[in-house]
Amino acid sequence: MITRIENARDARTGRPLTLAFEDALLAAGGTGVIVDERRAREADRVVDARGARLAPGLVDLHVHLRTPGQEDKETLASGTAAAAAGGFTAVACMPNTRPVVDTAAAVEGLRARAAAEGRCRVLPIAAVTIGQQGERLTDFHALRAAGAVALSDDGRPIVSAAVMRRALEYARPTGLPIVCHEEDLTLRGEGCMNEGAVATRLGVPGIPAAAESVMVRRDVELASLADGRVHFAHLSCAASLDALRDAKRRDLRASGETCPHYFTLTDEAVAVSGADAKMNPPLRSEPDRDAVIAALADGTLDCLVTDHAPHTAEEKRQPLDRAPFGIVGLETALALTLTFLVRPGRLTLARALELWTDAPRRLFGLPAVTLEPGSPADLVLLDTEAEWRVEPERFRSQGRSTPFAGWTLQGRVLLTVCGGEITHLDPGVRVAHARGETAGAAR
Repeated sequence: MITRIENARDARTGRPLTLAFEDALLAAGGTGVIVDERRAREADRVVDARGARLAPGLVDLHVHLRTPGQEDKETLASGTAAAAAGGFTAVACMPNTRPVVDTAAAVEGLRARAAAEGRCRVLPIAAVTIGQQGERLTDFHALRAAGAVALSDDGRPIVSAAVMRRALEYARPTGLPIVCHEEDLTLRGEGCMNEGAVATRLGVPGIPAAAESVMVRRDVELASLADGRVHFAHLSCAASLDALRDAKRRDLRASGETCPHYFTLTDEAVAVSGADAKMNPPLRSEPDRDAVIAALADGTLDCLVTDHAPHTAEEKRQPLDRAPFGIVGLETALALTLTFLVRPGRLTLARALELWTDAPRRLFGLPAVTLEPGSPADLVLLDTEAEWRVEPERFRSQGRSTPFAGWTLQGRVLLTVCGGEITHLDPGVRVAHARGETAGAAR
């Protein structure tokens, strides 16, 4: 079946655009592609974009899909449905599951389940150390051959500098980046939010920014020593960003990511939202938030991620010091980017979309996606002006924990296409078929 999207605009250039793709089920191993103008005229169904913006599908290099073993928090079906609703066509999932994804068989099993159950491409990240215990390295070559796109002990830091050095050296011939969760556990202690005036006011133990930044500094030096490739996860504070800048000035193979909550919120949000604003690393100070925005604008930070980390409602209802770290983010990420970076003029729309599309694909060596014939049909259609209210009870994710509940955001995803298959369709979008018209239909 050929689907044509007409009356769209290129999200980057604003030029009028008509585009068609031929669909194929992801579960059947299909790889739908964008077709040329001649075949576009043969369309079986037509989507009227009504001037909305069309872009390559979004990519999130840092999510927690909780499979295997924690399906009470999230399933592959619910997590990828949330991804599709957020405009994502690919997500890289962290290995801190039960059991840990630390073998080739585990990677292959996860990929097979995702192909059967998912609504987007699921890219496994495998563990650096067996069981994420920080001691013995996993078989990096076997993990890469099985389909892992990166290596990480996310959720835990690699405490031993010697182990980290060996990991960087061993990973070098595989081409896989080591994704670092940077946290000095001796500095973190029993902290549950940023160390500062808000934590003092709330009477809870804090986590200093140095707990993150000293580990970033360490691993910059280890990347230099080992000529290794390091990618810093969810950076949250100015000192860490300075360390990444230093690495780039030295032409080290270093990159970094941050999340929407770090450019929208400060630790004051914990006083308002409690455990729904508890994440690791924690929300920081206003100067740190400003530093994150500056690092996105000047290119120090390479991409945006969500660190989507669902938990059950019961877990998050616990007191702040006992509730788990983590919030959901797939369904609010793009709108937060448009609302707090693009609308105020901090980033152009083209730069904001690059952080969610081309940049993550380059970082993890994923196939490029364009709006040209022959490209994979991984697409997102968005209304950059539409406003909507965040209602967690309507999330596709099983997780509901978000500090943005009740906020009005700008930017709505109207249509997501992955591998030529419509995986999300807003109820307001009409699709004309040869046999009639439907609205809001998706797989």
